Amino acid sequence: MSEPEHHSSPANQQWRDQVRRFAEEAISPLSTGMDRTGELDPGLREQLFAAGLMSVEIPRGYGGTGGTLLQLMLAIEEIARVDPGVAVGVDVHNVLVAGTLLRHATGDQRRQYLPLLATAKVGAFALSEEQAGSDAFALTTTARPDGDGYRITGRKRWTSNARNADLLLAFALVEDSGPTAFLVPADAAGLSVEDHAEQMGVRAAHTADVVFDGTPVRAAQRIGSVGGGQTVAMAALDLGRLGIAAQLVGLAQGALDLAVAYSRSREQFGSRIADYQGVQFPLADAASQLAAARALLYESVDVFQRDTDAVKRMRFAAMAKYTASQIAERAASVAVETLGGNGFTDAYPAERLYRDAKAGKIYEGTSNVLLRNISSIMLGVSAGD
Repeated sequence: MSEPEHHSSPANQQWRDQVRRFAEEAISPLSTGMDRTGELDPGLREQLFAAGLMSVEIPRGYGGTGGTLLQLMLAIEEIARVDPGVAVGVDVHNVLVAGTLLRHATGDQRRQYLPLLATAKVGAFALSEEQAGSDAFALTTTARPDGDGYRITGRKRWTSNARNADLLLAFALVEDSGPTAFLVPADAAGLSVEDHAEQMGVRAAHTADVVFDGTPVRAAQRIGSVGGGQTVAMAALDLGRLGIAAQLVGLAQGALDLAVAYSRSREQFGSRIADYQGVQFPLADAASQLAAARALLYESVDVFQRDTDAVKRMRFAAMAKYTASQIAERAASVAVETLGGNGFTDAYPAERLYRDAKAGKIYEGTSNVLLRNISSIMLGVSAGD
C-alpha cells in the first residue's frame, strides 16, 4: 500500500499558499458585498475558473487542474478562511457534481460534461425537497418515462448554486424503480429557478428552489442505473460532508485569526487584551479543538483515498463534519466575544462568520443525523433503533 498523501508536503503547501493568496486578494474584497446582496460576484466566478478552483480533481485531459481529493479539501479550507459562502459554492460544484461524474458517470458522460464543468459551467446538486431534508429520499419529484428519455416534474428546495448553475445533478423517482440521478442543463424546457427565502449566512452560495415542469431529459443524461440514485447520492453526500468539514475548519481558522489579531492590537486598562487570561483561555481552547478537527478531517480524507469500505467512509465523514461544525460555531462565538462591541457589528467579519457557522450544524446532515449514523455503526444497530 502506498504512503498516505501528507497535507504538509511541499506540493500541498505550495498549493495551499497559492489558494490562500487568491482568497485574500480576489475574494476578501468582495465578501461584504456578496453577503449583503446574497449573490456570487459574476467576476469572481470567472476568476475561480481561471485559478483552477472549479476543477481541482478533474483530470488535465478534461481541462481540469488534475489535483487530489486532499488538495480539493485544502482549497475549500483556505477559501473558507475568507468567505465560507464562496467555499460552499466551490464545494458543491467540485465535490457533489464534478466528483459524482468522476466516480459514477460513463466514459461518454465524462467526456461530454467534465470539460464544461472544468472551464465555464457551474454545477448544482438538487436533492432536497420540502419534506425531504434529513429524510433525503422522501422524494415527490418524479421522472416519467417518455420515448427514449424521461420527463421530470417536481420542486427541489434549498439548492445551493441554483442561481448560478448551468448544470444540475437532480434526483427523481422513476416509477417501480426508485430514486434516479439525472444531469439536467439549467436552460432545459420547463426548468425554472425561484427564490424561496433569504438565509442568514453563507449568502454567496444562496439557495433557491428549482422547479421541473415536465422537463425532458434523455436516457444519456441519467447518471448511474435506473433506481440507483440513492447509491449515487449517498456516495456524493459522504464526500460532501468532508467538503463541509473542510469549509468549517477554514471558517474556524478565519475566526480564530481575526480574534487573535484583534486581541493583540486592542488595549483596555493600559494593556493589550491579549494579556488577560479571560481572553487567552477561550482562544487557547478554540485553537486546541480546531487542531483536533483538522487532524480528523485529514485522516478522513486519507480513508476516502485508501479504503473502499463504504461504512468506514460514512463513519469518518460523519465524525469529521460533526466535529468541525462544533468548533466552527465555538470559534466564531469566541471571535465575536473577543471583539466585544465591534464583534456585534458588520465593521468586522466576525458577525458574518458567526452567521455562516450556524449552517454547519444543519446542511449535509444535521448534527443529530450524524450522531445517529456514528452511533449506529459503532453499536451495530439500525439507525432507527
